[in-house]
Amino acid sequence: MSTDPLQLAIHGGQPAVTTGPFEWPPANAAIEEAVRAVYGSGDWGRYHGQYCDRLIGLLAEQFAVDYVQLTCSGTIAVELALRAVGVTAGDEVLLAGYDFPGNFRAIEAVGATPVLIDIGSDTWTIEFEALEATAAEEIRRVKAIVVSHLHGDLTPMRRLMEIAERHGWKVVEDACQSPGAVVDGQPAGSWGDAGVLSFGGSKLLTSGRGGALLTSDPAVAQRARIYASRGNDAYAMSELQAAVLAPQLNELSKANARRAESVVRLHDALLELASLLQGNTPKEQVHAYYKYPWRLTTERLRSTRDSIIAALQAQGAPIDAGFRGFGKRSSRRCRQIMPLENSEAAARGTLLLHHPVLLASPQAIEQVAEAMKKVIAHYG
Repeated sequence: MSTDPLQLAIHGGQPAVTTGPFEWPPANAAIEEAVRAVYGSGDWGRYHGQYCDRLIGLLAEQFAVDYVQLTCSGTIAVELALRAVGVTAGDEVLLAGYDFPGNFRAIEAVGATPVLIDIGSDTWTIEFEALEATAAEEIRRVKAIVVSHLHGDLTPMRRLMEIAERHGWKVVEDACQSPGAVVDGQPAGSWGDAGVLSFGGSKLLTSGRGGALLTSDPAVAQRARIYASRGNDAYAMSELQAAVLAPQLNELSKANARRAESVVRLHDALLELASLLQGNTPKEQVHAYYKYPWRLTTERLRSTRDSIIAALQAQGAPIDAGFRGFGKRSSRRCRQIMPLENSEAAARGTLLLHHPVLLASPQAIEQVAEAMKKVIAHYG
C-alpha cells in the first residue's frame, strides 16, 4: 500500500478513516436486560401484552399524542395512516419528487395516485413557494399530503399545516428518519392528522422491524384499528420488539444531541468545499440525524457520483447514494404538477453518511471530513 498521503485508497493509498467499523445497533446492557426479562416472562412470542402497552404509553408521552398504534413496519404504518385519514381509491396524494420509495408505493397500495411536487434547492423537503403557486385546478382532486422529515432536514410543519387546512388536505407526517426531533416547538410526528415512526434494523430506534402510527384524532385512531383487525391484529408488533424499544427511548434525546454535535463539527470542517459539496446546514431546531446528506455539484466534478462514493468507501467513510427520486416514474403511475428540477438534482447528487459514525469519537468525525476533502479535491 502506498505511503503517499495524497493518493486515494482506491488507488492504493492509505485510508483516512481508521476508527471504524461503525456498527449498529451498539451493545447496550439495558436492551440485553429487557430481552432477558421478556424471555423470562414467557411473553416474547405474544403481542398486545404488557410490553406493547408500556411502549404505547412511552410513545404517547414522548410524541405528545393521544393515540398510538404499533405496527409491523413503518411502511405499513404509512399505508395504514393514509387509509385512516380517509384516502381511498381514485383520490390524489401530494408527495415530494424526492422521497423514500415506500411512500410512493403506500399511496398506490390504497388505490390513490401520487401527485409529485418539487423539493427546495438547498433542502430535501417540500418547496412551499412552488406548492402555494400551483393553480387550484391542478390540485382539486388532492385528498392528502405525505410529508417527510428526511436526511435530518425538518419540514416547517406550522406552515404546512396552514396550507393543508386552507385546501382541506389531510396530512400524513413521516417521522421515520427523525424520532426525537422537534420542529416549530412540537415533536416531529405529532403535527399531522397522522404521524408515522419506523423501528427498522438501521433506524435510530430499532427492534429489527416495526413501526407506529401516531395521532390525536379519535376518528383516525378508530379507522386504523378497524382496518388492521382481521380476526386478529394483522399488522402487530411483538412483545419482544416492544421490550427492546423502551430502553432506547430513554436514551434517544442524549443520543440525538451527540449526533447533532457531530454534524455541526463535520459541517464546519467542510465549509471550504461548499461550492462542490452542499451540506444540510444545521438550523435552530432539535434535529435527529438518521442520515446526514450532501448534494454534489456534479457538473463541476471530474467524475460520476458512483465513482466518488466508491472512492469515499475505500477511504473508510460509511457513505452511500441517496434515493432515486420519482422524476422518471411513468405518467400512468403518478402526476407531475410542476417541474421537478431540484428533486432530480437531489436524485443525481445526494450522498448520505450513515448515522452510527455520528456517535463515534471526534477523531472519527475529523477522519470522515479528511476523507471527504481528499476525495473531492482529487475529483474537483
